[in-house]
Amino acid sequence: MFKLILASRSKVRKDILDRNNILVQVQPSNVDEDPIKQSLLGENASPEIISKNLAELKACKVSQNNLDVLVLGADSVIDLEGELISKPRNREEALSILKKLNGKKHNLVSSVCISKNGSMIWNHTDKASLTMKKLSDEELKEYLSKIPDESLYAYNVYQIEGEGKKLFLKIDGDKDTVMGLPIKKIQEYLDHHT
Repeated sequence: MFKLILASRSKVRKDILDRNNILVQVQPSNVDEDPIKQSLLGENASPEIISKNLAELKACKVSQNNLDVLVLGADSVIDLEGELISKPRNREEALSILKKLNGKKHNLVSSVCISKNGSMIWNHTDKASLTMKKLSDEELKEYLSKIPDESLYAYNVYQIEGEGKKLFLKIDGDKDTVMGLPIKKIQEYLDHHT
Protein backbone atom coordinates (compact mmCIF):
# COMPACT_ATOMS: atom_id res chain seq x y z
CA MET A 1 0.00 0.00 0.00
CA PHE A 2 1.45 3.39 -0.98
CA LYS A 3 2.02 5.89 1.81
CA LEU A 4 1.48 9.05 -0.20
CA ILE A 5 1.02 10.54 -3.65
CA LEU A 6 3.91 12.47 -5.17
CA ALA A 7 2.51 15.45 -7.10
CA SER A 8 5.56 15.60 -9.37
CA ARG A 9 6.96 13.83 -12.41
CA SER A 10 10.54 14.29 -11.13
CA LYS A 11 12.44 11.01 -11.41
CA VAL A 12 15.02 12.31 -8.94
CA ARG A 13 12.40 13.01 -6.25
CA LYS A 14 10.80 9.59 -6.84
CA ASP A 15 14.23 7.94 -6.53
CA ILE A 16 14.90 9.71 -3.21
CA LEU A 17 11.55 8.49 -1.83
CA ASP A 18 12.20 4.93 -3.12
CA ARG A 19 15.68 4.94 -1.58
CA ASN A 20 14.11 5.85 1.77
CA ASN A 21 11.47 3.09 1.50
CA ILE A 22 8.55 5.51 1.19
CA LEU A 23 6.02 3.96 -1.14
CA VAL A 24 4.48 6.54 -3.43
CA GLN A 25 2.12 6.78 -6.33
CA VAL A 26 3.05 9.46 -8.88
CA GLN A 27 0.38 11.94 -10.01
CA PRO A 28 1.90 15.09 -11.55
CA SER A 29 0.02 18.29 -10.69
CA ASN A 30 0.54 19.86 -14.13
CA VAL A 31 0.49 23.31 -12.53
CA ASP A 32 1.59 26.05 -14.96
CA GLU A 33 4.27 27.65 -12.78
CA ASP A 34 5.18 30.69 -14.90
CA PRO A 35 2.04 32.85 -14.35
CA ILE A 36 2.17 32.09 -10.61
CA LYS A 37 5.84 33.06 -10.41
CA GLN A 38 5.16 36.27 -12.36
CA SER A 39 2.26 37.19 -10.10
CA LEU A 40 4.31 36.57 -6.94
CA LEU A 41 7.31 38.45 -8.34
CA GLY A 42 4.91 41.33 -9.03
CA GLU A 43 4.18 41.35 -5.29
CA ASN A 44 7.94 41.33 -4.52
CA ALA A 45 7.76 37.81 -3.08
CA SER A 46 11.13 36.27 -2.21
CA PRO A 47 12.37 33.11 -3.97
CA GLU A 48 11.63 31.22 -0.72
CA ILE A 49 7.98 32.38 -0.67
CA ILE A 50 7.61 31.48 -4.36
CA SER A 51 9.01 27.99 -3.76
CA LYS A 52 6.68 27.45 -0.76
CA ASN A 53 3.64 28.65 -2.68
CA LEU A 54 4.34 26.41 -5.66
CA ALA A 55 4.91 23.33 -3.48
CA GLU A 56 1.62 23.99 -1.68
CA LEU A 57 -0.32 24.65 -4.88
CA LYS A 58 0.92 21.40 -6.46
CA ALA A 59 0.10 19.32 -3.36
CA CYS A 60 -3.35 20.88 -2.84
CA LYS A 61 -4.34 20.58 -6.50
CA VAL A 62 -3.69 16.81 -6.55
CA SER A 63 -5.06 16.40 -3.02
CA GLN A 64 -8.50 17.77 -4.01
CA ASN A 65 -9.02 14.72 -6.24
CA ASN A 66 -7.62 12.16 -3.79
CA LEU A 67 -9.54 12.42 -0.55
CA ASP A 68 -8.11 11.02 2.70
CA VAL A 69 -4.69 10.47 1.12
CA LEU A 70 -1.51 12.41 1.89
CA VAL A 71 -0.13 14.25 -1.14
CA LEU A 72 3.44 15.55 -1.32
CA GLY A 73 4.18 18.61 -3.44
CA ALA A 74 7.69 19.97 -3.96
CA ASP A 75 9.39 22.89 -5.63
CA SER A 76 12.99 24.06 -5.92
CA VAL A 77 14.27 27.43 -7.05
CA ILE A 78 17.63 29.13 -7.34
CA ASP A 79 18.06 32.29 -5.28
CA LEU A 80 20.93 34.45 -6.56
CA GLU A 81 21.22 37.36 -4.12
CA GLY A 82 17.41 37.65 -3.93
CA GLU A 83 16.85 37.12 -7.67
CA LEU A 84 14.72 34.15 -8.67
CA ILE A 85 16.38 31.99 -11.33
CA SER A 86 13.85 29.74 -13.07
CA LYS A 87 14.29 26.62 -15.19
CA PRO A 88 15.60 27.35 -18.68
CA ARG A 89 13.21 27.14 -21.63
CA ASN A 90 15.97 26.59 -24.20
CA ARG A 91 19.72 26.02 -24.44
CA GLU A 92 20.53 29.73 -24.91
CA GLU A 93 18.69 30.50 -21.66
CA ALA A 94 20.52 27.64 -19.92
CA LEU A 95 23.87 29.10 -20.98
CA SER A 96 22.80 32.57 -19.86
CA ILE A 97 21.82 31.20 -16.42
CA LEU A 98 25.15 29.39 -16.04
CA LYS A 99 27.01 32.59 -16.96
CA LYS A 100 25.01 34.47 -14.33
CA LEU A 101 25.86 31.86 -11.64
CA ASN A 102 29.49 31.49 -12.83
CA GLY A 103 32.01 32.05 -10.03
CA LYS A 104 29.26 33.09 -7.58
CA LYS A 105 27.55 31.72 -4.52
CA HIS A 106 23.80 31.10 -4.63
CA ASN A 107 21.15 29.33 -2.59
CA LEU A 108 19.06 26.44 -3.78
CA VAL A 109 15.70 26.61 -2.00
CA SER A 110 13.68 23.38 -1.78
CA SER A 111 10.15 23.48 -0.37
CA VAL A 112 7.85 20.56 0.35
CA CYS A 113 4.21 20.48 1.36
CA ILE A 114 1.93 17.68 2.46
CA SER A 115 -1.78 18.19 1.81
CA LYS A 116 -4.86 16.21 2.71
CA ASN A 117 -8.37 16.78 1.36
CA GLY A 118 -7.24 19.84 -0.56
CA SER A 119 -5.58 21.66 2.36
CA MET A 120 -1.98 21.97 3.46
CA ILE A 121 -1.31 20.13 6.71
CA TRP A 122 2.50 20.45 6.83
CA ASN A 123 5.29 22.21 5.00
CA HIS A 124 9.03 22.67 5.22
CA THR A 125 11.65 24.68 3.36
CA ASP A 126 15.35 23.98 3.36
CA LYS A 127 18.24 25.80 1.71
CA ALA A 128 21.64 24.73 0.50
CA SER A 129 24.43 27.11 -0.47
CA LEU A 130 26.40 26.38 -3.63
CA THR A 131 29.51 28.13 -4.90
CA MET A 132 30.15 27.66 -8.58
CA LYS A 133 33.66 27.49 -10.02
CA LYS A 134 34.76 30.26 -12.37
CA LEU A 135 34.55 28.57 -15.76
CA SER A 136 35.17 29.77 -19.31
CA ASP A 137 32.29 30.08 -21.78
CA GLU A 138 33.73 27.07 -23.61
CA GLU A 139 33.66 24.95 -20.42
CA LEU A 140 30.05 25.98 -19.78
CA LYS A 141 29.06 25.09 -23.36
CA GLU A 142 30.86 21.75 -23.08
CA TYR A 143 28.98 20.98 -19.84
CA LEU A 144 25.63 21.82 -21.47
CA SER A 145 26.43 19.62 -24.48
CA LYS A 146 26.47 16.60 -22.12
CA ILE A 147 23.01 17.29 -20.64
CA PRO A 148 20.01 15.80 -22.47
CA ASP A 149 17.08 18.15 -23.19
CA GLU A 150 14.61 16.45 -20.85
CA SER A 151 17.01 16.80 -17.89
CA LEU A 152 17.84 20.39 -18.76
CA TYR A 153 14.22 21.52 -18.89
CA ALA A 154 12.77 19.29 -16.19
CA TYR A 155 15.23 20.28 -13.48
CA ASN A 156 17.47 23.27 -13.32
CA VAL A 157 20.63 24.02 -15.26
CA TYR A 158 22.72 21.65 -13.20
CA GLN A 159 22.11 18.05 -12.21
CA ILE A 160 24.02 17.75 -8.96
CA GLU A 161 23.63 13.96 -8.99
CA GLY A 162 25.48 13.75 -12.32
CA GLU A 163 27.71 16.03 -14.40
CA GLY A 164 26.56 19.07 -12.43
CA LYS A 165 28.68 18.37 -9.36
CA LYS A 166 31.81 19.20 -11.43
CA LEU A 167 30.59 22.81 -11.72
CA PHE A 168 30.97 23.52 -8.01
CA LEU A 169 33.77 24.60 -5.75
CA LYS A 170 31.73 24.14 -2.60
CA ILE A 171 28.30 22.80 -1.59
CA ASP A 172 27.01 23.49 1.92
CA GLY A 173 23.80 21.77 2.84
CA ASP A 174 21.90 18.54 2.55
CA LYS A 175 22.47 16.63 -0.70
CA ASP A 176 18.79 15.63 -0.93
CA THR A 177 17.77 19.28 -0.55
CA VAL A 178 20.04 20.15 -3.48
CA MET A 179 18.34 17.39 -5.49
CA GLY A 180 14.93 18.88 -4.65
CA LEU A 181 13.58 16.89 -1.69
CA PRO A 182 14.62 17.45 1.96
CA ILE A 183 13.81 13.83 2.79
CA LYS A 184 14.88 13.81 6.46
CA LYS A 185 12.11 16.24 7.45
CA ILE A 186 9.54 14.41 5.31
CA GLN A 187 10.53 11.13 6.96
CA GLU A 188 10.22 12.71 10.44
CA TYR A 189 6.75 13.99 9.63
CA LEU A 190 5.57 10.64 8.24
CA ASP A 191 7.06 8.73 11.19
CA HIS A 192 5.06 10.84 13.64
CA HIS A 193 1.82 11.25 11.71
CA THR A 194 1.14 8.03 9.80
